[in-house]
Amino acid sequence: MANLLKVHGSQNSFFILDQTELSQKLSQPELVNLAKNITDANEGLLGGADGLLVIDKSNHPNVLGSMEVINDDGSLASMCGNGLRTVSRYLSEKFGKTSFKVETMKADLQVSKEKDLASGVPTFALEISPVTFNKESLPFQNLGVNKLIDQEVPVFADGLKFTAIAVPNPHLISFVDDSVLQSDTLGRVGKMLNQPNKYFPDGVNVSFAKIESKNQLFVRTYERGVGFTNACGTGMSATSLAFCLTHPNQGSFEQTIKVFNPGGMVKTRVHDHGQGNYTIDLIGNATFTNKIAIPDKDLLNGNLAAARISETGEQKDYLNFVNGLQRQTI
Repeated sequence: MANLLKVHGSQNSFFILDQTELSQKLSQPELVNLAKNITDANEGLLGGADGLLVIDKSNHPNVLGSMEVINDDGSLASMCGNGLRTVSRYLSEKFGKTSFKVETMKADLQVSKEKDLASGVPTFALEISPVTFNKESLPFQNLGVNKLIDQEVPVFADGLKFTAIAVPNPHLISFVDDSVLQSDTLGRVGKMLNQPNKYFPDGVNVSFAKIESKNQLFVRTYERGVGFTNACGTGMSATSLAFCLTHPNQGSFEQTIKVFNPGGMVKTRVHDHGQGNYTIDLIGNATFTNKIAIPDKDLLNGNLAAARISETGEQKDYLNFVNGLQRQTI
């Protein structure tokens, strides 16, 4: 039997598959097929998910394992902050370590177990890097600039300023008021830039953020390859950096920033290492909601009918945490 987990970070949900525990590893086409099947909202398991997280061995020195992120449409993401927290917890419990590195597509990232955000809410911190602004890294084109930082782009939306940051996933960020946040603007911009377009040819994650108070944000993201999600870890990280850069009186480097999202809340810390070198700490839940067992042959064929599913009980604790957020002193 193959064993999988249904997990989430800020209710950005995934399935975890550990290739090292399989009698026969899945090929890349088989992994993509499985990701599309298991995450489908109608035909998949447990109402689907935003992606599949594939764990494997790493041949990099001092690295505990590797993570591949396959979106629900079969595309690959270079990083996923919410997903990496859950993978970090899995590796931490498997190997009995609380601080280590995980190989991702673009970098080996430091992760560590943190004090729980609330009772029954396991919490991990991870490094978000590398950070770049140049148009080749995102990439973007036809905007008349080499870097886009707090600038109006009328072709995207009148009256809004945008910042583009790769962390290394590409992100486009705008700070908005309630009326814009509640409008259809985010969905319109997100769809436009994730269909064939002349500005972001590979697509881009688009986040709108509302500044609620000093070092406190609410962020909503239209995620590349997924659409609207409850939360995007790299999106909240990139938005925190943009916050510190463009609103220095309200967003502070080296201090904890609370970032609320439709799925809950995370904490970030943005570090300025000088000469344009930044890293971000992302701190949030790593919740396992379900354990899943599937016969090996069915996993290879993408057949989910014989899956055996059990609940962990952790979701109740997470929802208690979310329900209590409004009563916390911020």
